[in-house]
Amino acid sequence: MKKLVAGALLLGLATLSMAQGWPSAKPIRLIVGYPPGGGIDFAARTVQVPLQEALKQQIVVDYKPGAGGMLAATELTRAAPDGYTLLLANTGPFAIAPYLQRKMPYEPLKQFSYIGQISQGSYIAVTRPDHPAKDLKDWVVWAKANPGKVNFASGGAGTSTHLNGELMNQATGLDVTHVPYKGSAPAVQDLIGGQTQLLIDAGPVLLPQIKGGKLKALAVTGPRRDPQLPDVPTVGELGFAAMESVGFQGLVGPAGLPKEVVDMLATELAKVLAQADVKAKFASTGSEVHSLGPVEFFSFVKGENEKWARLIRERKLELD
Repeated sequence: MKKLVAGALLLGLATLSMAQGWPSAKPIRLIVGYPPGGGIDFAARTVQVPLQEALKQQIVVDYKPGAGGMLAATELTRAAPDGYTLLLANTGPFAIAPYLQRKMPYEPLKQFSYIGQISQGSYIAVTRPDHPAKDLKDWVVWAKANPGKVNFASGGAGTSTHLNGELMNQATGLDVTHVPYKGSAPAVQDLIGGQTQLLIDAGPVLLPQIKGGKLKALAVTGPRRDPQLPDVPTVGELGFAAMESVGFQGLVGPAGLPKEVVDMLATELAKVLAQADVKAKFASTGSEVHSLGPVEFFSFVKGENEKWARLIRERKLELD
């Protein structure tokens, strides 16, 4: 018994010593579960430089794409909780994809230390510019008048673009067919080409196409209108409040991260997100800085898990 107590004491002292010396030992690895150039990479790159300046330690972005971000999340669960391996978390792998598996690869609410939320952003429902619908309410009327002939595209089965389409089906009483693609880029191209009729995706993906006249915005899914699209109504304004959703991005570490490390990271991240130029960069992509501390961030993600898990059960969705 004495040996166990002594061992626990030594482990606690070692953890405290590590936390007090962090992050001087080595560069911090920031895992991104998607290829370079996407919205998650943008968020990582936007906070990388000011955060490493604040911490006085290099932050190295490490791309680990695959399985809709779940490969990266799974890798983080195996990392030592020493503060030198972090991950840029987002909606798909932390609130949706695990619940679509027959066996969950990890527990989003149990196997991670939540540090801070970075941003939130509405999704945008879009169609071709020549479609007769002026907004999503018109599009739903049109879709109901054309049963069996309408589909929606997504960036892949189990992605937020897929689940937003299913949420639309549930909220409107539609039964529109899902057409999954291997990423948002081909989904956008086929929508422009007329092979599909609707896509609900994030601002960084769709805003250039909307502003370039290649796609028409029908609605935004957030609680407020997007400043980049002030004339586009919210789903709530159109009578589809049950479709309301936002995508989130934030910083997490492995479970068991010392409180001192979590607190330091959360404090410095909040300072970075308060900078005017950082806010402007996120706003330019249709997202907004939405800083939350560890407790609030965890609470928000818990609510998102409950929401999407319930939809997945009700729609009887499962990945093969």
